[in-house]
Amino acid sequence: TAQPNAGAAHKTVRSKKAAEEPTARAPDVDSLGFQAMDRNVPGLSHVILQKLNMKSYEDYKSALDGRKSGSDFGIRTYFDMFQKMEDTFKFCVECKKLPDALPDPKSLRRCKRCQNVYYCGVACQRANWPMHKKFCKKLKLVALDRLVEWLVFTGDIPFPTDTWTKPARDVKGWEDWFSMQEQLEEKLGAIMAGRYMTLLWANAGKPRPEDTELRESIRRLVTDFHSRPLTIGLGLRLFGIDPLTRPLTVHVVGASHVETLNTRLTDYDELTRMFPGHQGMEMVMVGVDVVDGPIMRPPLTTLAPRGGVYLSSYKGLYHDFWESHVETKLAARPDLVVGFHPGFHACPDLLAGWLPTLLLLRDYRLPVLFTVYSEQELKASLQILVELETHVVGYASNPFASLRPEQVYSSPNKPPVYCSSHYIAVLGAEAALGAEDLEDDDG
Repeated sequence: TAQPNAGAAHKTVRSKKAAEEPTARAPDVDSLGFQAMDRNVPGLSHVILQKLNMKSYEDYKSALDGRKSGSDFGIRTYFDMFQKMEDTFKFCVECKKLPDALPDPKSLRRCKRCQNVYYCGVACQRANWPMHKKFCKKLKLVALDRLVEWLVFTGDIPFPTDTWTKPARDVKGWEDWFSMQEQLEEKLGAIMAGRYMTLLWANAGKPRPEDTELRESIRRLVTDFHSRPLTIGLGLRLFGIDPLTRPLTVHVVGASHVETLNTRLTDYDELTRMFPGHQGMEMVMVGVDVVDGPIMRPPLTTLAPRGGVYLSSYKGLYHDFWESHVETKLAARPDLVVGFHPGFHACPDLLAGWLPTLLLLRDYRLPVLFTVYSEQELKASLQILVELETHVVGYASNPFASLRPEQVYSSPNKPPVYCSSHYIAVLGAEAALGAEDLEDDDG
């Protein structure tokens, strides 16, 4: 689902049920991001709902959660699905007019180079070109990956991977990771020739790109899929936590549909290939918007199975989970806590919702790894953590950041962002730490 990427994909949507439960009150992060599109393009979020035949954001959330299917909203063919998704991107990037505001709604024309942005006429296209030309090539990749991402949901991506032939400490990034995959070209070729790739381009309403472009898109989406488990593995190494010596528990805090929609029980098995012979790991997804599915099962009260990665979840706020499960020993205390794009920097309401969790993580001196989308988010998040007197152990570019570029939905002519592009490692409190004391840790 490409639509939630409003302000570079801020997340955590609340269901109606969660909103009615006092114990699960938290800012509606995804809803805020979704409605924020209207700040740049008036009415854009309403257009998305209209094009998808949805009456409200609750309908949209129901579709994300799997409580309603595409057919409930009039999506009955592959062509319908791809066309309706593309329709939600149709507005003039120069004057911000939506199709309904034009004398002829069909007069919007797509940039032939990037196949991504639209213009209402030649005048707007010419006026916008000085800005658009800076991002046109990148936005072409964005538009392509947005379509090829469908193969993640069909199961074609990722391809089967191999046990790492190098120690984790020697794998410096994606180039090293791909070099360990045997028969890589054959695996990519099988996806290229697969049924769903053929269906995609028969229904996408765009010409099929060259094979070289498609192969590169598949590679980028493979990194997007594996970025989270590999970032968790990086966090274990940064804090000196050895999976080979004892079973481990990792809490993914602030988890939402981004981490849990269509999640399979095997989605974090790359950690087993990263640390062959490990003693067992449990990943507990904790958040008010954890999506119902195979991983909606209680956290373990015993040790994780040796050599396996066990996924479980808790639908609710982290400090409530801590009180009801960790303190009562219904769930293990975490060896590492990871927050993918928490977004607490975005606005005061989000920070207020995160504050009890941030203080808990600080006061219990838990090893925590946060990720952000960009350097701008990195600086804003660091400032907040410093003001909370949190000990920032280090921060740097993430060697396992997704290589898939993502656009700011309603303002595409901006530098694309990348999932988990940077990380921040924190541990406990350090009252004396100031912003001027922080050093960039490229190691």
